[in-house]
Amino acid sequence: MKTIDGKIFLEMLKSGNNNLANHKKEVDALNVFPVPDGDTGTNMSMTFESGVKDAIKVGDSDNISAVAKGLSKGLLMGARGNSGVITSQIFRGFHKAIDGKETIDVNDVAEAFENGARVAYKAIMKPVEGTILTVIREASWYAKHNLEETKDEAIEEYFSKLLDYANESLQRTPDLLPVLKEVGVVDSGGTGLVKILDGMKEALYGRPIEAKEASATIENAAMSVENDEFGYCTEYIIRLNKEYHDFDENRLKNKLAAIGNSLVVVKDEDLVKVHVHTLKPGDALNIAQRYGEFIKLKIENMQEQHTNLGENAPDKKREHKKYGVITVAAGEGVTKVFKDLRADVVISGGQTMNPSTESFLDEIDKLDCDHIFIFPNNSNIVLAANQAATMREDLDIRVVPSKSIQEGLAALSLFNPEGDVEDNYKEMEEEIGNIRSGSITYAIKDTSLNGVEVKQGDYIAMFNKEIVSSQEDKLQAVYDLIDKMAEDEDAEIITVITGEGTNTKEAKQVEEYINTHYDHLDVDMIKGDQPVYSYLIGIE
Repeated sequence: MKTIDGKIFLEMLKSGNNNLANHKKEVDALNVFPVPDGDTGTNMSMTFESGVKDAIKVGDSDNISAVAKGLSKGLLMGARGNSGVITSQIFRGFHKAIDGKETIDVNDVAEAFENGARVAYKAIMKPVEGTILTVIREASWYAKHNLEETKDEAIEEYFSKLLDYANESLQRTPDLLPVLKEVGVVDSGGTGLVKILDGMKEALYGRPIEAKEASATIENAAMSVENDEFGYCTEYIIRLNKEYHDFDENRLKNKLAAIGNSLVVVKDEDLVKVHVHTLKPGDALNIAQRYGEFIKLKIENMQEQHTNLGENAPDKKREHKKYGVITVAAGEGVTKVFKDLRADVVISGGQTMNPSTESFLDEIDKLDCDHIFIFPNNSNIVLAANQAATMREDLDIRVVPSKSIQEGLAALSLFNPEGDVEDNYKEMEEEIGNIRSGSITYAIKDTSLNGVEVKQGDYIAMFNKEIVSSQEDKLQAVYDLIDKMAEDEDAEIITVITGEGTNTKEAKQVEEYINTHYDHLDVDMIKGDQPVYSYLIGIE
């Protein structure tokens, strides 16, 4: 094949999307840390599906520039997580290189991918090698260089070589990032990109990848939208029966995925929290009821909400004021604290639930302020927040680069609604540097990292992105983390945020441990109710 048009390109995109969706759990599992928040595959899949949906909206077009433009827009708005944002930038650069062309040849394709690599690198303030960035840069360069030597090459052959080079680059990522080599995995974002490219190549050869699950196929885009807007938002928490000590989280996810979307399943000790959008809420309850007892249940008709919003809702714009504050958090308690600290909007999200660029833009557009501060509160959300800020150039939007809930709370506590914008930003950014963050969660696999042996099911203590302890006993893991964090004798305040399933007695034991062993620290206990992490601890 010497040229491709919009129709062929769209089929390539659908195949790439399906291939990534089929392997997203495999990509998620490449998470370096053995914690239940590996979400690179999920983020990239949701990002790419958003892009392909917008490409489909272009219609039955032969114009490849129009299809690529739709893809780029959808990726930009739907970008989630760092790898999702980088993916959006790769295909943004791809579109820029072919803008205005109805069809493209192999030289155009080669230049487009290389430009995609350039645009992606420029979008990242501190590019890290051994990631998806390296894979797209090396693969696009070698494929183009090889093309220049052969000069006359079919697009199928180019894609085969591009994929080969991408795979070779992916296998080298552990040599560039020592932490990958220590754990024995390749980069997850790079793997996701390889899945996309592989799917695109297969479509070129007449072997398009089909979705393994009906809920994953891009052909059901209209159905997905219907479920999102006109189904039932179903949320519940179940306490597992004792016989389900070996409860399989993925098995429940797979069953619920067959009847709905917008799915989140989080397990913490003997509690399982579920959120799903479905047309069959009764089935969603029946699937889960066999595992245990409902202790919280909520079902909302989204069609009714949609109608009420459309017909009776007041203007979404808030009153004009000097400052607007948007922050990201999960958990009723944490959300309340952010609201108490003058946050106008708390976007529900965090680990495993990275909000998209569009999520930020939706909230930005509801504010009427001279200045807007955004607190991502997660290292995997900062890029999406930055991307949203750059898309509203007419507004003064500052992203305070908080990479944890602890950093966000500490920084926002210094916010002065009457103060100067530059002074506010400077003080809050500096405060982030004074906070050290730790967390307690559970291990989802056996591994060895930073010299710590981890067994599946253990409670693990993480301090500044390092695992410092792995214990069968949760309290012992908490104590180990506190001991590590309190080594700095200059520290004065320790904040302990308790998650879902942490009872009052246990929280009291933690507070007593700190008071007994570190009487120089002022203790602030917060009932956060956050999922996944039993404890979030900050010290300054």
